[in-house]
Amino acid sequence: MRKHIEKKKDDFKDKVLDIRRVTRVVKGGKRMRFRTALVIGDERGRVGVGLGKGLDVAQSIAKAKLDARKNVMFIKLAKETIPHEVEAKFSAARVRLKPAKPGHGLRAGGSVRVVLSLLGVRDVTAKCLGRTPNKLTNALATIEALKKFKSNR
Repeated sequence: MRKHIEKKKDDFKDKVLDIRRVTRVVKGGKRMRFRTALVIGDERGRVGVGLGKGLDVAQSIAKAKLDARKNVMFIKLAKETIPHEVEAKFSAARVRLKPAKPGHGLRAGGSVRVVLSLLGVRDVTAKCLGRTPNKLTNALATIEALKKFKSNR
């Protein structure tokens, strides 16, 4: 008699930030691959950013999901906002996050908005202070800012 094994349902939502086609020049010509930056979160305080490379888009997305799952971190939220103002830098990207009153909304743009919404933050004001338009570095700068919270244990 076989036992029915239930697969544990995944409670993470994911959002693709960026897909880039990268090429490597070899003797016979050019080898193309795809690089995907992806954010996962459960909208209850857990979020992770992952990067994956593969020969096709689906393979790179699957690898990015695995990488993001390895980098998941927990942030304790203060009633759908952040505990205090924080600023962080990653590479050329700089991000400032400020808490807001209930009902204010998520005032952020680009990849910062994606990271914060998948984290479960509803009321915050965010600003990208760096000049880089790179979505991956802005997302990683947001992660660095979230790591700076005093109450993230």
